[in-house]
Amino acid sequence: MTDVSAGRLTADRLGEGREPVLRVVPAPADINANGHIFGGWVLAQMDIAGGIVAGREVQGPCATVAIEAMQFLAPILLRDIISVYGEVERVGRTSIAIRLDVIATRGRGQQEVRVTSGLFTFVALDEEHRPRPIQRETKLV
Repeated sequence: MTDVSAGRLTADRLGEGREPVLRVVPAPADINANGHIFGGWVLAQMDIAGGIVAGREVQGPCATVAIEAMQFLAPILLRDIISVYGEVERVGRTSIAIRLDVIATRGRGQQEVRVTSGLFTFVALDEEHRPRPIQRETKLV
């Protein structure tokens, strides 16, 4: 069912039950000499998506402070549609870690390929662009 070495999972497992935070199609200017999309372009899309999730969760501005280990599992090709999925992995006093997964849809939607995944950490910022505590909602039981 899964071929992790090639970064391929069955289509029903990749994005099932999740809405992408960001969906984008790379432009010809985003290709490297090998005909694949630049890794830096992918990181930028992940950072944008992570910032959207983090900003919603911390209810204000935030900044990327760390990216934990990433591995590119498969290349992104020119006509791929890229979906970036994100979810909160942990929340600290001033920072929040967002797990981001990138899935490439190719062949007119016939194949989904897991491209990369990474853990991005953002820090909540105050009006002076300094770290601020994240206000957590208290849940009544």
